[in-house]
Amino acid sequence: MDVQHFERITAFIEARLTPLFDAETGSERGFSMDDTSRALRALRNSVLEASAIKGLIEKREAAEPAMRRVIDQSVEHNWDVLRGIARQWEDHADFRHEFKHHAWELDHHHAAAQA
Repeated sequence: MDVQHFERITAFIEARLTPLFDAETGSERGFSMDDTSRALRALRNSVLEASAIKGLIEKREAAEPAMRRVIDQSVEHNWDVLRGIARQWEDHADFRHEFKHHAWELDHHHAAAQA
């Protein structure tokens, strides 16, 4: 699992959400206090929070084993949050197969590709 996985999935989700906030497309959603706008803001905030793991991944290598396990759990949890959101657009042309995988599956594929 690396930062690029998170960058790709976040960019994919943001590309789906950004037009929903774009006033130029006539959207009034996202800015109001109606339930749909609130839900869109909450979803966007969840995506931004789950994707903010770059510092954790960078600290992993130097971390002690106990801290490394905590980092791994946090990274896996945040990946699962993003994966669950991205899979709502599984039929989209830009959806990548890697968005279906669990974090440990990505680690396995990455290790196999390097061998």
